[in-house]
Amino acid sequence: MFEARLLKASLLKKILEPIKDLVDSANFDCSPVGISLQAMDSTHVTLITLLLRSDGFDSYNCDRSLSLGLSLVSLNKILKCAGNDDFLTIKARDEADTVTFVFESPKSDRISDFEVKLLELKNDQYNIRDSDYSAVVKMPSAELQRICRDLSIMGENVTITANKEGVKFSVSGDSGSGNITVRPTTDTEADLATTIESKEPVVLSFALKFLSNFTKATPLSPTVKLTISETDPIVIEYKIDDIGYLRFFLAPKMD
Repeated sequence: MFEARLLKASLLKKILEPIKDLVDSANFDCSPVGISLQAMDSTHVTLITLLLRSDGFDSYNCDRSLSLGLSLVSLNKILKCAGNDDFLTIKARDEADTVTFVFESPKSDRISDFEVKLLELKNDQYNIRDSDYSAVVKMPSAELQRICRDLSIMGENVTITANKEGVKFSVSGDSGSGNITVRPTTDTEADLATTIESKEPVVLSFALKFLSNFTKATPLSPTVKLTISETDPIVIEYKIDDIGYLRFFLAPKMD
């Protein structure tokens, strides 16, 4: 038997928002440790990983590990029926072919439940190796979202140049070009500060449409972390309170 309760249904809404346009369906792997997800987009340039630790839930019970294969299209429709302040309980019996989502208003004057049919999906597991990074950038997530939005009007690919002095986002298209440079700051509020750890300068190009899609996760966290390496995909990470994280791995554009 699996049962997990979140005090805010809106959290699952925020998690699903940047994923649903990249992946049609995915396995939510439930274990005593928590809920995890790994999914690759159809073009095989983006890997998505999600972790929600069990101790971050209001209550969590998982007798044995199970995978819940869900259509993200169907799940998104159901979540639209929940108020942002509703409590969310997810239930699934062992060997069941459905999973139940229960939404309860804060005053307990409205309770709704929906059963979603489970899908049999191939449970691919991708080996993510630890690698040496060239640069790690932590910045306000709203700032990255704005950069992607502003540069997308000029072109389809963005070049990221990172060193100790700053990070430059550059785009060039038929109508012109644009550059936005972000420099380290020492803001008293950690969420508003920009920090850069740089071992060596790095220059890589990426498809801007994917980066823009990732920034739909901005409501999850006030900060975002970019881990950049010459030999590996860029990692865009949004920390989810004290419960876990959502990460996107994006392969660079090759010349």
